[in-house]
Amino acid sequence: MLHLWVVGFTSILGQTVLLRELHVAFYGVDLVYLLALGIWLLWSAAGAVADRRGEPSPQTVRVLLAAFALVLALDFAFVRGIRVWFGAVPGAFLPFHLQILTAAVALLPVGFLSGLLFRKAAALYMTGARSLAGAYAVESLGGLAGGLWATLALEFGIQNFAAALTCSLVAAAAACFPPGRRRWVALPACCLLAAALLRSGPLDRAMTSWTHPGMVESRDSPYGRVTIDRAGGQIAVFENDALSFETEGTAVEEFVHLAALQHPRPAHVLVLGGGVAGSVAEILRHRPELVDYVELNPVLMRAVRPFLPPEAARALENERVRTVITDPRRFLDAAGQYDLILAGMPEPTSGQANRYYTAEFFRQCAGRLTAEGVLAFRLPSAENLWTVPLARRNAGIYRALRSAFADAVVLPGAGNIFLASRAALVRDPDVLAARFESRGIRSRIVSRPYIRYLYLNERFGQIARILESAPPQINSDERPVCFQYTAVLWLSKFFPRLAFLDPSALWPAGAGMPRVLWVAALLLPALFLAGRGRAALRRALLAGTAGLMGMVLETLLILHYQVKRGLLYQDIGGLLMSFMAGLALGAYAVDRHASLPVRSLRPLARWGPLLLAGFAALGLAAGWRIRAGSPAGIVATALLLVSAGFLVAGTFAFAGMHGVADQRAAIGPLYGADLIGGCVGCLASALVLIPLAGLTVTAWTTLPLALLSALLLYGRSR
Repeated sequence: MLHLWVVGFTSILGQTVLLRELHVAFYGVDLVYLLALGIWLLWSAAGAVADRRGEPSPQTVRVLLAAFALVLALDFAFVRGIRVWFGAVPGAFLPFHLQILTAAVALLPVGFLSGLLFRKAAALYMTGARSLAGAYAVESLGGLAGGLWATLALEFGIQNFAAALTCSLVAAAAACFPPGRRRWVALPACCLLAAALLRSGPLDRAMTSWTHPGMVESRDSPYGRVTIDRAGGQIAVFENDALSFETEGTAVEEFVHLAALQHPRPAHVLVLGGGVAGSVAEILRHRPELVDYVELNPVLMRAVRPFLPPEAARALENERVRTVITDPRRFLDAAGQYDLILAGMPEPTSGQANRYYTAEFFRQCAGRLTAEGVLAFRLPSAENLWTVPLARRNAGIYRALRSAFADAVVLPGAGNIFLASRAALVRDPDVLAARFESRGIRSRIVSRPYIRYLYLNERFGQIARILESAPPQINSDERPVCFQYTAVLWLSKFFPRLAFLDPSALWPAGAGMPRVLWVAALLLPALFLAGRGRAALRRALLAGTAGLMGMVLETLLILHYQVKRGLLYQDIGGLLMSFMAGLALGAYAVDRHASLPVRSLRPLARWGPLLLAGFAALGLAAGWRIRAGSPAGIVATALLLVSAGFLVAGTFAFAGMHGVADQRAAIGPLYGADLIGGCVGCLASALVLIPLAGLTVTAWTTLPLALLSALLLYGRSR
């Protein structure tokens, strides 16, 4: 049982630390992160179905655990140096095929070993007349502990590298117990890993310096890795290795001054993010009475402040500035009234960032502005030519902005500045220039000629026409349309033809179901009907579909919580552990009920219809809650995730026990099918269903899938 628990612990923790590293290695692009998660699940499935020969032995499991321990540590170093090994230009992406190849190579050994370890450890666990469901429950409990450690590690400031070494050390230590032959295999690994853990700080800094030769600080945070480089008097701050800001640029000056000039006298100002980048120092030049600075990431604040230029550091200590560490949307719920809100949040490339560019967020801001109050934010764009995905993304955000404000202006440039107000905005550059000069502000870029250039050049009117003529799509919490455009924009860097693709045309708002889904609706019943004739295929399809539905529900429930409540890492960790707890409970409940002497006919057979009915009911309930705008409280969301995990593990246990003569022979196929189903569910929900159809429709897809799965409950075996 110990080895099986350790397999669950190391699998989840190892997966977490490697995916975090890949996220940084590829500059925090969520699409690569999701693809890497899918690759991990596929390699784990391959390991689960491999090597069916021979009886399991404790010695084999020990050797595999020792191999996992060493391979994970080496894999970590490989991922940290991917851009060095493959000769990438500093700051540039590797070619797309190399990104996928390196991710696949990096995840192959540990993913394959985790799947193989479950197969071997589960078979060993079942030699004592125990069931596959019981093995799944023990492994899930280990996974719950691994998720808890991954969460607490960052919460207590433990770096990702130290967490990886801890995972390896646990695997190597488990290989030493119980004492017996081949124990010597793991002892050298334990000593080596313990020594590395004691020196993890210097080793971590040395590996980070491979891609940051000028590094002065690097810290892992719940929101990504913060790395600071310094050269002379300039510092550059990177988040997940993508440049966040540098202290010699003029972008902050341009953004803050052009926004502040729209108000005749901005006395009360709210800065949502970006204060350490210089926006607080710049807004103080307009002599406001009060500046509230809200920062989401406390690790970023602590890491950057000691290295800021003197003026920026003094601005954060100014008596008129109040700094608050919290989620900006939560702050807005109880905030006062402001003349100017400067939203300096990252561009909407993830669920966490997208929530600051939706209609709901803009309505929150509008409710906290005075009658002449102004909201301003900045988006990376293009100076001269907007591709189709870029135009549609900007238009979706602009439509969301106009749903909350009477007037909006978009200023042209490599970064577009969006301005909005419930009153009429000033479009006369001479009025704005006069305000600028009367305030006695000295700036490196903003001046009377520059203001006239922005408001009078032809791009100003051209942008307005593009945004007004775009399809009426609104970026919202329920339907985050920016996701699809972000993915296409990133892929177009490698495949330029995608710059002409409009993903929204595949499923326009208010349109019926696309043809491709009609085709799928016809083919899926045929597949499920065909699976009824073969018992092994029927069980695998049932377990795979349960894994798919479970991952879809887990993804959308966490995203909905993230949108409504903000990504507070301890909360998200608790939610992930809730799903793992549900897995353990579901497997245990079915296993326990099947072993009881129940008088009624075929007690186990009743679980199948009940579990599928539970999937349908849970999907309908989740979709109804989202559509009704119910608050995503942590307790309610955790209970829904426990329910989803319970249904997944219960269905897995049912498939592995009902009508199965040799449960050990079913370990690999069912576990592999469960992992592949989870992979498909993760990619389909995050990349296709949620961006195109929205959270509500995605939740309701579990209803037809559950009905189709009913065809697999009972059938003729051959």
